[in-house]
Amino acid sequence: MTESAVELKEIKAVQQAIVDDFTLLGDWSERYQYLIDLGRQLAKLEAGDCVEQNLLHGCQSQVWVIAEGDAERLDFRASSDAAIVSGLIALMLKVYSGRSASAILASDPTFIEDIGLHKHLSATRNNGLGSLYQRIRAEAAIRSDQA
Repeated sequence: MTESAVELKEIKAVQQAIVDDFTLLGDWSERYQYLIDLGRQLAKLEAGDCVEQNLLHGCQSQVWVIAEGDAERLDFRASSDAAIVSGLIALMLKVYSGRSASAILASDPTFIEDIGLHKHLSATRNNGLGSLYQRIRAEAAIRSDQA
């Protein structure tokens, strides 16, 4: 199995683990609490990271995203001023941070639909989640082109 195939399998496994975690939770009030708890576990960004160039546009909340690395390994750090949004960030980083640019570009966040998240978020939060995914893909594409 190629390194890329292994990495895609890992991404799929992480997404399945997210689906499994959400399946164990009863209703959406428990799932929202879980998201809030995940968001609280995010490492805080330094004040110098919360600048315009790192600001994610398309979100109602303030979200800052920092990408570091190259085509072989791309790490993301991010933070938000909103609790549930921080949890959504945590899920996306769990799936995509520490992955190669090619693996990021070759996989979609299927867990969003699998857990019904898109149906339980406001339109603005869905847009923000989409913007975060597009930013992750854009950073991967930039590094992929530089390789």
